[in-house]
Amino acid sequence: MNTSLNSISINDVKLIQGGSYIDDDLVLTENMNNLPVFQEPRRMDFILLALCTQGEGEYSVDTIHHKVRAGDIIIISNGAILDYYKFSPDHKEVVIIISSQYFHEVLAGVHDLSTMYIFSRMHPVYHLDPQKQQDIVDFFSFIKTKVGDTNHHFRRETVQSLLKALIYDAGNTIWQSQQLMQTRRARAEDIFVKFIQLVEQNFRQERRVGWYALQLSITPKYLSEIIKQVSHQTPNEWIDTYVTLELRNLLKNTSKSIKEITEDLRFANQSFLGKYFKEHVGMSPSEYRKSSN
Repeated sequence: MNTSLNSISINDVKLIQGGSYIDDDLVLTENMNNLPVFQEPRRMDFILLALCTQGEGEYSVDTIHHKVRAGDIIIISNGAILDYYKFSPDHKEVVIIISSQYFHEVLAGVHDLSTMYIFSRMHPVYHLDPQKQQDIVDFFSFIKTKVGDTNHHFRRETVQSLLKALIYDAGNTIWQSQQLMQTRRARAEDIFVKFIQLVEQNFRQERRVGWYALQLSITPKYLSEIIKQVSHQTPNEWIDTYVTLELRNLLKNTSKSIKEITEDLRFANQSFLGKYFKEHVGMSPSEYRKSSN
């Protein structure tokens, strides 16, 4: 029996679907119907953002079943396990598939990520009003045009800027939805929001779950239970997400030495930082910096 999961990569999608793409970092397509039905679960090695524009479908991610219809936006995170999916014959959608590294490049400088993380985790399928649907389609068409302009000297950077604008526009929709739900938010969600805000403000110097529990006046065990219940991730996983993203940005976008980065993020020493980074990214800080350049 095979004990490891096979993956679906961006390159797999390119070979099957074609579409517009930039290397193995970004693919835009308008039809996922040709994707073969796999006989076993597959881990997704990319982030998927999609808007169903016609028909309906259903799929299972991380054992949770979802149904979609026209007007629904779909968010599937990197590393999620796709187990089952099918679409109606008239199904159409616009799909943006992004590698984790390219997504981190796009996100550099984007503010208030916690709101988007929270929303995408709690609402992996979300229905948009007609105007918001049209906005997504317009963004998609313009980005696709720029991806196809291979003679554009700043093609990659232009596409990054457009994707960032799309994320900000989606963030505005999320913010407005959050305001409407504010009065109905359960205590568990309140704790989750406060935890993410604390992590966002303190992850550079504090990575102990007990410290965050103390700030929230609850026990570490209760904090872990609540965060897992609401987000399907542990507090440590959320903290690691922020730390790893910051490390990537510092290594790629600054000339700071590994020693300086170690001090900035309060790691005990460079060796410990190196082990931490390799565990979460799969390569050493030096290797990542070279590959980014």
